Amino acid sequence: MNVNEKYFSNINLRERAIFEGGISMGALFHQFIGTPINESSKKSLEDSIEKSLSLQPAVENVEVQIDLGNNTTEFEYVSLSGEMLNVLIETKVEDVRAKIRMKFIKELNYPLMYVEEINTKY
Repeated sequence: MNVNEKYFSNINLRERAIFEGGISMGALFHQFIGTPINESSKKSLEDSIEKSLSLQPAVENVEVQIDLGNNTTEFEYVSLSGEMLNVLIETKVEDVRAKIRMKFIKELNYPLMYVEEINTKY
């Protein structure tokens, strides 16, 4: 019996692909928010987030962009916040691929996590 049959038989593959992306987004948000960051450490933090989330089940691709804007302080670093993140997580469960996005939506004044795309043909 495979993992889908044993533990996810109560949901379909589409739901599982979305679930895996959502779990990864939650992990990202609660693990990395508050991390001290500046321009010189930005790229390494983006890479670290991408590599760590890529280890999650069903995650095929992760793209992280951090926009520090003009948030410099006299201490030359800031704490990472959701407003700075633009993240794409692509998951694949059998023949279903999901793109889950987190980015700051100005109209909502909120870093929203949402399903950007679901595809069963690729």
